[in-house]
Amino acid sequence: MRHAVILAGGSGTRMWPASRAGKPKQLLPLGKDGSTLLGAAIARGKSVAEDRVLIITAQSQLNGTREVAPTIEMIGEPVGRNTAPAVGLAAATLIRRDADAVLVVLPADQYVAKEGVLSDALAAGLVAVEERDVIATIGITPTRPETGFGYIEMSGKPDGKGVSPVKRFVEKPNRETALSYLQAGTFVWNAGIFLISAKRVMRELHERHPEMAKALEQIAAGTADPAHVYPTIKGISFDHAVMEHAKDIVTLPVDCGWDDVGSWAAMPALKGVDEGGNTLEGVALALGGTGNIVLSDNETLLATCGISDMIVVKHGNAVLVIPKDKAQDVRTVVDALSARGLQRYL
Repeated sequence: MRHAVILAGGSGTRMWPASRAGKPKQLLPLGKDGSTLLGAAIARGKSVAEDRVLIITAQSQLNGTREVAPTIEMIGEPVGRNTAPAVGLAAATLIRRDADAVLVVLPADQYVAKEGVLSDALAAGLVAVEERDVIATIGITPTRPETGFGYIEMSGKPDGKGVSPVKRFVEKPNRETALSYLQAGTFVWNAGIFLISAKRVMRELHERHPEMAKALEQIAAGTADPAHVYPTIKGISFDHAVMEHAKDIVTLPVDCGWDDVGSWAAMPALKGVDEGGNTLEGVALALGGTGNIVLSDNETLLATCGISDMIVVKHGNAVLVIPKDKAQDVRTVVDALSARGLQRYL
């Protein structure tokens, strides 16, 4: 059967101060209607797997995650070890109850404007996995020379079912390289969405990371204490552990209005802009400028005047002010607060 696995253990540091340790960005009401990114991911999973949804999150985030999804099965990781152990733990758990489990692995922190388009691609990819035992990915048709995403190079045009063989995975490029990818027309953004059978997940991990695979199987079987064993597992992404080495990988390129919501710069896509080109929420004003993102938690008035392309966010006990083109640097603020022992702001 088909199962959706939602990876929801991220810390969302680039969306501080709203995103905090106990309540990261996937649990925040970032949608236009106050919906959460996690809620959207669950609905996305249910569109192809019905009610067979499993969330992998951090132990420290279980309570917050249950508030958003009280009826969904969850597993809490004692410590973060990146996506390969998380996917492996899901596969090892599900294969014990369904030997033929096929997984749709979905990040919990993505925005999709055209959900129906993505659901159709997921369904087509699942058919390819079930019929040919390939690993399928979703590739996003690029709209700009983006340097913040990984890329997938296709080895040919998609077939009649929208499926194309994968030639290689590419790390985040510089702008010149990204522009060449855009012009080539054979590259798509790597959305971090995988479709794969549970058996193949474990087979790939046993081949390349046997100690990890054995530990995950022991945890899933209840013969090992996760609190003792999980911290010993190597932290590595599923891309590096499996995708960059495996054979028979395909991708389904789609244009579905996708964004990975990696920083505050994604807010115009989620919440729209006003007639002045600004994105505002809460008690917020932006006067005499354009391209600003001004977000308040309703406890404090935020007003900007005569500035453009700035991010100003007030949430709880903290305020962030940063140029929009430096949105990725918010993580350095979080790192600095942690280094100074200012945990009350994290």
